[in-house]
Amino acid sequence: MQVHSFLHSDTETYSHVLADVQQQVCAIIDPVLDFDAKSGHTSTTSVDEVIAFVREHGWSLAYIIETHAHADHLSAAIHVKEALGGQLVIGQHITDVQKTFKQIFNFDMSFRTDASQFDILTDDGDILMLGDITITAMYVPGHTQADMAYLAVDDKKSALFVGDTLFAPDVGTARCDFPGGDAKTLYQSIQKLLALPEDTMIYLCHDYPSQGRKHCPTTTVAAQKMGNIHVKSGINEAEFVQMRERRDATLAMPRLIIPAVQVNIDAGHLPQPEDNGVRYLKVPLNVLE
Repeated sequence: MQVHSFLHSDTETYSHVLADVQQQVCAIIDPVLDFDAKSGHTSTTSVDEVIAFVREHGWSLAYIIETHAHADHLSAAIHVKEALGGQLVIGQHITDVQKTFKQIFNFDMSFRTDASQFDILTDDGDILMLGDITITAMYVPGHTQADMAYLAVDDKKSALFVGDTLFAPDVGTARCDFPGGDAKTLYQSIQKLLALPEDTMIYLCHDYPSQGRKHCPTTTVAAQKMGNIHVKSGINEAEFVQMRERRDATLAMPRLIIPAVQVNIDAGHLPQPEDNGVRYLKVPLNVLE
């Protein structure tokens, strides 16, 4: 097993390539589409580096895995699929998120809320095979209703892809104030992750390093239990919930939440062009608090 991580500097998002080198097969986790909010321009410059990396190694892409419907970047899953193939994977509870935001964006009846835009829907305990790597889905709601972590294991190592559930120890944990989020649920989800062997390598979806530290895509279960500022050993559920709710009340909305969510709940598809050939995103006024 090999894991190669690519930092999208604008959104501080990590995309990961998980590969069974012997079997020449790989998965891409959380690919990012470049988006300039000021101009409305999209591009694929960053994700094209990931695609080129896979092609250079001659690997076949089996899966494009989304840990959840991100609110801080637009998914590049469709571009990756067009370039490399592969099946698009997300947790089955994405249907709850689709239903919630269909109402917020007032999408018409053509928008599907059955997750049929995706190829594979996972639930807790489901297994995907990537060559000789076993990928087990773990349902970890709290940040949103639909977050999944994915534990990849072969005969030599294990790698846990946690999405936004956990950040680096000096950063803490995901916010829970989005529709469907819940701090108590997140605490319980994190305990499932921290019950894994302490040497389990954790691959982060984001890193927001404190002053003086460089971006880093990885941590470990042991490091989280020892030093996570929000949820290290000794912090109980009530303490965590109180901290998380107070902190969330002070946070501004992510700058890309409006374009990101409406694209990502549709599997990364951009809106269909209108009669002038231009695609448009919607901005709900005075709805998101």
